[in-house]
Amino acid sequence: MKASALLIALALPASHVVAQAPVTYEVSFPNAVHHEAEVAVTFAELPAGRPLQVRMSRSSPGRYALHEFGKNVYSVKAVDGAGRPLAVTRPDPYGWDVSGHDGTVRLTYTLFADRGDGTYAQVDETHAHLNGPATFMWARGLESRPVRVTFRPANPRWQVATQLAPTGDPYTFTAPDLQYFLDSPVEVSAHDLRSWEVRGNGKTYTIRIALHHEGTAEEAAAFTEMTKKVVAEQAAAMGGFPDFDYGTYTFLADYLPHASGDGMEHRNSTVVSSTRPLSTGAMANLGTVSHEFFHAWNVERIRPRSLEPFDFERANMSGDLWFAEGFTQYYTPLFIKRAGLTELEQYLPSLTGTINAVTNAPGRQLFSPVEMSMQAPFVDAAASIDPNNRGNTFLSYYTWGAGIGLGLDLALRARGLSLDDYMQAMWRDFGRLQDTVALAPLKPYTIDDLRNTLATLTKDRAFADDFFRRYVEGHEVPDYERLLAPAGLVLRKAQPGQAWIGEAVIGYDEEQAELGAYPLTGSPLYRAGLTRGDRIVSLGGRPVTSRQDVAEVLAAHRPGDAVAVEFEGRSGRRAASLQTVESPVLEVATYEAAGRPVTAAVRSFRQGWLGSKAGRR
Repeated sequence: MKASALLIALALPASHVVAQAPVTYEVSFPNAVHHEAEVAVTFAELPAGRPLQVRMSRSSPGRYALHEFGKNVYSVKAVDGAGRPLAVTRPDPYGWDVSGHDGTVRLTYTLFADRGDGTYAQVDETHAHLNGPATFMWARGLESRPVRVTFRPANPRWQVATQLAPTGDPYTFTAPDLQYFLDSPVEVSAHDLRSWEVRGNGKTYTIRIALHHEGTAEEAAAFTEMTKKVVAEQAAAMGGFPDFDYGTYTFLADYLPHASGDGMEHRNSTVVSSTRPLSTGAMANLGTVSHEFFHAWNVERIRPRSLEPFDFERANMSGDLWFAEGFTQYYTPLFIKRAGLTELEQYLPSLTGTINAVTNAPGRQLFSPVEMSMQAPFVDAAASIDPNNRGNTFLSYYTWGAGIGLGLDLALRARGLSLDDYMQAMWRDFGRLQDTVALAPLKPYTIDDLRNTLATLTKDRAFADDFFRRYVEGHEVPDYERLLAPAGLVLRKAQPGQAWIGEAVIGYDEEQAELGAYPLTGSPLYRAGLTRGDRIVSLGGRPVTSRQDVAEVLAAHRPGDAVAVEFEGRSGRRAASLQTVESPVLEVATYEAAGRPVTAAVRSFRQGWLGSKAGRR
């Protein structure tokens, strides 16, 4: 139990807790050109006669797979309080034991870091981009101690951006405990810091963007203005801002050629990184900004019990990611639309993509959204070298959750409510209840809480139970065609009457075509016995060496036609017959494009769903 939770349970004031010596870190970059950081950490007031167990994290908040950060640590040394060398042993690949100390251990090590994203760390001549679990060793048994960290920049122009608590020294910061410390990424660079103030909870908060990029000041200013609009729409949808700890929220934005595309939420900050410059990629980068900022409510404060507290030494599994990530994914383009930064026609591709994926994914028949969420340790930036069949067995909880969010939003609007109302209800019942000492949720939710909140909001237990049974714990898809109609949107086949043999990754050369992925279960290619690595020699009696060849063969046939295929696989050359079907690809179109009348009721529905909630038109 955290010290703060124990205080609450015993109703004791904080002054009754015995002060503990903080864990102190110092980080420098004398060899930044070769991507190395030097880290020193001091553990004081240790129990006598007990070895210190030092660990490097194996996982990172917001990621659910193992990443084994210890692989990038070397030159580990330890001394006691008098500077005498101590023996360091390795009980396992992730730990270091230090014995024979005098109550103090000063540990030093070198960290190699060259991936600038939300999970790892990157050090070079341009910046130090540090994710906590990828950077800092920590000690078992000292997790509740406060933390103090000082950065020694490699360049005098570098400044520090982070959600850690500031001190009088611009390079020194603190955290209340290990959980908050490791959940606080840091950007040390000559970045462009932009900020503005917002009001909420009777307070004024500062929203900051630390932009590390190679673009112009004008591009940075324009991107900041777009971000302001998205931030305002999210606050309007949720009925106000969270109570940001230390009064700030910070976007750590690395838009650099040597960065890696990512977005990673934290309690009072987020990492957004991309190789896309603002000159050409501002709108795409804004999508990540929209997604990650909404996590300040959904997942950071409205938090699944399965992820609280986060365990840095194992893979973290949750059955709630369809809500935590999926509903956030649904809102990502919606907030940009509400902010007036896209038009309806530009918003429709996101609906089309979501509905297509959810409707046509074979994996939907194997796992429910809850079960699919539990796959995160295998798919969330997880690494493996053996082939997998995820094209047929997996549907991203981001995508499926977005599809559930869309279906629930439209179903609630038919009842005079909305998904905004549901999220606000979850916020009132769970998100607002925060431990202001440990900076963590007091009341993480369960799936039963999600179901019960929906029943209370709608005053219809049967509706809530049926929705969760069919679409959350089951495998069904909402009736999107019916649900979209009040918004003046048509769901229809994108390629009606077109012969289709299956979505497949095919590589072409001068002689034949090769399947680069496993065919979708049930598709004509699958039924004909083709698999990844097979080489198509001919289709319909015609050699195929290009995408155009395949398109022309299919254009000459109708759904239901048999098409001869000759191919080479592991068992040699074979011949088979492909039974074509109609393309299952769907699209969402407006009534205007479909030639249907747009009524006042349709315009009103669109405005209520897609229009600004922050007063912008």
